[in-house]
Amino acid sequence: MKLPISWLRELVTLPEDATTASIAERFTNAGLTVERIESVGSPVTGPLVVGRVLTYVDEPQKNGKLIRYVRVDVGEAHNDPATDEHPASRGIVCGAHNFEVDDLVVVALPGTILPGDFAIGARKTYGHTSDGMICSEVEIGLGDDHEGIMVLDRGAPGDDATQLLWADDDVLEIDVTPDLGHALSVRGLAREAAIAHGVSYTDRYRMSLPEPSQGGHPIELLTDRCSAFTALTIDGVDPHAPSPKHVTDRLQAAGVRAISLAVDVTNYVMLESGQPLHAYDAAKLDGPIRVRMAEQGETLTTLDGHVRKLDVDDMLITDDRGPIGLAGVMGGEDTEISESTSRIVLEAATFEASSVSRTFRRHGLFSEASKRFERHVDPAVSFAAAKRAAKLLTQYGGGEIVAETFVGEPHPVRRTVKLRAGLIPAILGATIPESESIRLLSAAGVGITALGDSLTLEVPTWRSDLVDPYDIIEEVGRTHGYENIGLRVPTAPAGGGLTPRQWARRDAVRAVAELGFTQTMALPFMSGEDLEKMRLPEDDRRRRAVRIANPLSDEQPYLRTSLLPGLFHVVAKNLSRSLTDLAIFEVGSGFFDTGKLAAPRPALSGRPSDDELRQLDEALPAQPEMMVGIVAGDWVADGWHGPAQPADWTHVVALAERAAAAVGLRLTRRQVDDVMPWHPGRTAELSVEGHVLGHVGELHPSVVEAFGLPAHACAVEFNLGDLLDRAPHEGRIDALGTFPLAKEDVALIVDNDVAAADVEAALVEGAGELLESIALFDVYEGEQAGEGKKSLAFALRLRADRTLTDAEAAEARQAAVDVAAERYGAVQRA
Repeated sequence: MKLPISWLRELVTLPEDATTASIAERFTNAGLTVERIESVGSPVTGPLVVGRVLTYVDEPQKNGKLIRYVRVDVGEAHNDPATDEHPASRGIVCGAHNFEVDDLVVVALPGTILPGDFAIGARKTYGHTSDGMICSEVEIGLGDDHEGIMVLDRGAPGDDATQLLWADDDVLEIDVTPDLGHALSVRGLAREAAIAHGVSYTDRYRMSLPEPSQGGHPIELLTDRCSAFTALTIDGVDPHAPSPKHVTDRLQAAGVRAISLAVDVTNYVMLESGQPLHAYDAAKLDGPIRVRMAEQGETLTTLDGHVRKLDVDDMLITDDRGPIGLAGVMGGEDTEISESTSRIVLEAATFEASSVSRTFRRHGLFSEASKRFERHVDPAVSFAAAKRAAKLLTQYGGGEIVAETFVGEPHPVRRTVKLRAGLIPAILGATIPESESIRLLSAAGVGITALGDSLTLEVPTWRSDLVDPYDIIEEVGRTHGYENIGLRVPTAPAGGGLTPRQWARRDAVRAVAELGFTQTMALPFMSGEDLEKMRLPEDDRRRRAVRIANPLSDEQPYLRTSLLPGLFHVVAKNLSRSLTDLAIFEVGSGFFDTGKLAAPRPALSGRPSDDELRQLDEALPAQPEMMVGIVAGDWVADGWHGPAQPADWTHVVALAERAAAAVGLRLTRRQVDDVMPWHPGRTAELSVEGHVLGHVGELHPSVVEAFGLPAHACAVEFNLGDLLDRAPHEGRIDALGTFPLAKEDVALIVDNDVAAADVEAALVEGAGELLESIALFDVYEGEQAGEGKKSLAFALRLRADRTLTDAEAAEARQAAVDVAAERYGAVQRA
């Protein structure tokens, strides 16, 4: 919100010693952060004057351009009626043609410095000496209209144009938080300034709503999302009447472009009161104005020229022909004000905040009106704002108010809040006398009634954020000044610390980092193109993505179902910066559409019911916690110690195994095919106790190419949440063995299609309780193993609560071999 200080001082009388800087400081202390102070004035230095066009000649040029040589009176001319010459006028070459003789224009004389440090001097061009420059809005930094030079409606030759075009003022740029919607108006900020400076404030918009009447243009409210609608009919307005300078100056200072008197007045009153207004050309209206919900298949061409396909949740302004506006967002093209409009219907309505919010986000149609309606507009100000706008229109554009219509609720309900005495200082942790709290709340417009040891507070209609006692306490703290409350770190209550699951999660993440991986964090969004690049089958679960209603980027409108694409993009970005040796991982949630995304909309007046909370929880997408990792380039760079060690599948396997080991589990690997985005035949399935967690291996070449990854990049993705669910959380610590370890190695020949993990599981089962650990240390395929065969060598480590004899160790080894032989036809190598 941009606030011109002159406008603020018009609405509230501040102390004489209140400077712009001190006002900004008090706003900031009250939670309305002033981000910047601008000084509004002319960006032009030097002689910028008003000139009158005396004569001109259009001269075609060889390059195809048509220039105009103009004689301009800049206050120095002495016209000789006898000769009709202008000896003291200036000759200027101009490329624009949107002016005539006797028009008043803006002339930059030699010595003028325009924005961009552009110096004006007399120069010879197109066969003439151009003694200055006739300026457009863009050239003097006044606006963005560069279609032609500026033609003025006031002034005399030689007048200082900077005095006509600019008004010196200071402007505060204020960051208004979503809860303080009333501060999106000069009216609201004037009240805040009055509270901060301890002065009184008189609200110029304090006017009761009238009783419902259909004295003017007929209005019909066909939805409860519109609680009140004012329509004033103004006839006889001069469509060519200019906006007064103080209005255009303030609009410009507030960042709003001046357009025409009718539009400028509605914008001016919106900024001042906080109530958005809209002006219709009465001649273009067909029948009553109706407020209703959109119907399936309806469209509307809005003022920006775009055809909008409407949703049944959109609230509309309509007449007998159909939609003429998106309620609270933007008007329609069919009924807009034009250069011939002389009869106007002025709208000021109260629309449901959440409805307007959904509509403008759905259509991507942000406007100053929707910004205010989204944060709640004072329901009691609509009629007063309409009357104020009508007064300005008739004052500067002629005409008169010929009819008034008001429909809806004439007495907006004021919320009542009960506050126990002593609660304010108890919560704020500061001694604030009750009299000071009452003063601050009264200044904010809160009605106060003392009853015993409690206060009954009647919240004003413009403060929708004050709902419960703690909102009132926050308001007192804010207006009292956070800097006056003081700083004191609260004593944290004793707690139980992290849960076993939280400790396990930290252990898993730490183990992966200690392995040599770097943790990254990406936004949880993805594009549909990411899924295509991963070449996922049509029935793959990861295609059940949740589409975001209002994504941060249209290029990534989905919540991610896999963390891999985000990690792929991180790798690609590092490669573009010549960082080719990478080992990175991420922990985060995936999101899957469960088909139950329709959620209730609880009322904002209180806590949702248990049933509503249950429905909200059920409507959430499934959100498993995942861990992913990827390696590319070299794991160890080459150097004096020897050649480089390439990063390969063993490193991403190690990531998963280290994470599992850190929480007391051991992963099982099994080779699988056709699991995208991994390479067929170079992919392993990861499981714990028969439950599949994820997959690991080398990435498919087509995926590598699509994402711009290095060849033979390897990745892992598994469900960390499921891993933690199966982890032993009782904190068991294995006792150190006090008896010697018996070492037995066994090499088994099996068919090539038998998984090493399956053989290992058979050995574990056969060895029984004596087996302390087992590890595969060699795989051999060759002539000695036989055609279609392979040799798997395992190291078995046995221990008991006594010293094992050689016979006992050999018996345990043989029992393990027997189970493998029975299940997989394993033959022990000699």
